[in-house]
Amino acid sequence: MKSTFLDFYDRKLILASKSPRRQDIFNMVGLDFNVHPSNYQENKQPHKSPAELALYHSRAKCQDVANDYQDAWIIGADTIVVINNEILEKPHNAADAKNMLHKLSGATHEVITGYTILNSENGKKLSAFESTRVTFHELAPELIKHYIDNYKYEDKAGSYAIQDFSALFVKGIDGCFYNVVGFPIAAFCQLVKNKLSTCL
Repeated sequence: MKSTFLDFYDRKLILASKSPRRQDIFNMVGLDFNVHPSNYQENKQPHKSPAELALYHSRAKCQDVANDYQDAWIIGADTIVVINNEILEKPHNAADAKNMLHKLSGATHEVITGYTILNSENGKKLSAFESTRVTFHELAPELIKHYIDNYKYEDKAGSYAIQDFSALFVKGIDGCFYNVVGFPIAAFCQLVKNKLSTCL
């Protein structure tokens, strides 16, 4: 069912992401959108805070895809995991994933998603970020091994996905659940509803 609760002013909505989780969230609330993954290669920005970094990447992904559209809204997002001021990116291999999950075991970490919606016609954009605190139970080594051996960890910041088997890891969550999945849909919709007209 197509959603009619938000006004996108008769412009196409383009999700600059290949993430199936973000696509599922958009479909869940009835957004009418097309997918055009960005070719932007994330790079390290050592002088940026985690929130600044997530916003920087989300804007760059939008800009990369906007070059292919004359009159559309481009949506980009970047989700990162932070523990003890260390950013945990997507793991390089199974050993890297195992190391990350050991770091998260029995501790509280922060999941930050920066998101941007950009008007490809005039370059005007809105950006914001959402932060959620997630606390893990102590994870037994055999539980971590089972997860790595049987589930897809490769494309996930922090090496886990709260909506799959690793839901068993979670002791508590403070903030938006869908932010941890990959996109803070409620905050995004509020931003669009209240401020998108400023980008016309």
